[in-house]
Amino acid sequence: MSSLNGICVKKNWAVWITGLPGCGKSSVAVKLHEHLKNEGLKVFLLSMDERRKLYTPNPEYTCDERQRAYSLLVEDAVSIMESGRCVIIDGVANEKCWRDDARERIQFFAEVYLRCPVDMAMKREAGRQQGLVMAGLYEKALERQRTGKQFENLGDVVGVDVKFQEDPNAECIVDTDDKNTDEVCDAVINCLQKWRRMNGIC
Repeated sequence: MSSLNGICVKKNWAVWITGLPGCGKSSVAVKLHEHLKNEGLKVFLLSMDERRKLYTPNPEYTCDERQRAYSLLVEDAVSIMESGRCVIIDGVANEKCWRDDARERIQFFAEVYLRCPVDMAMKREAGRQQGLVMAGLYEKALERQRTGKQFENLGDVVGVDVKFQEDPNAECIVDTDDKNTDEVCDAVINCLQKWRRMNGIC
């Protein structure tokens, strides 16, 4: 890794992979994590899906609760960086201000937006198995809108109940509708390499 003047400095940095549920964030985050580890970097994968129950053990599914959870996620990212590692953040954070909080607090920060049409995200999410995230999010949210039926532990679903606020100035914007996971990951890696070179960081 080299900067414009041929010198790179080892600095801890963070990248936030964001986008609609079902756009492929977690798959890309895992592949990017492995790639960076193979590159020799000390890097930590920080997933909102894994941390959510720690942040909100008794969820009420309100906007204020989400804001607090993402604030705690950013605090964890900063703490991990202070321990000497770079961080990959995997989380929707549909409100731009929540990602901007990380941008303000982290000197070397890049947002990776995996842009995906809602209908495509719905198709991809429909095939997801139950795990850390409820399966069938979109289907349940749409049924709730049509019929008023309530589903336990289903809050507002981004893309149906609330909008995703795009940042047109995100460091990396990758259209995913015509790419498989490997192609999306390659595009993210190439974009981040350019970003690191531009900032002179290893």
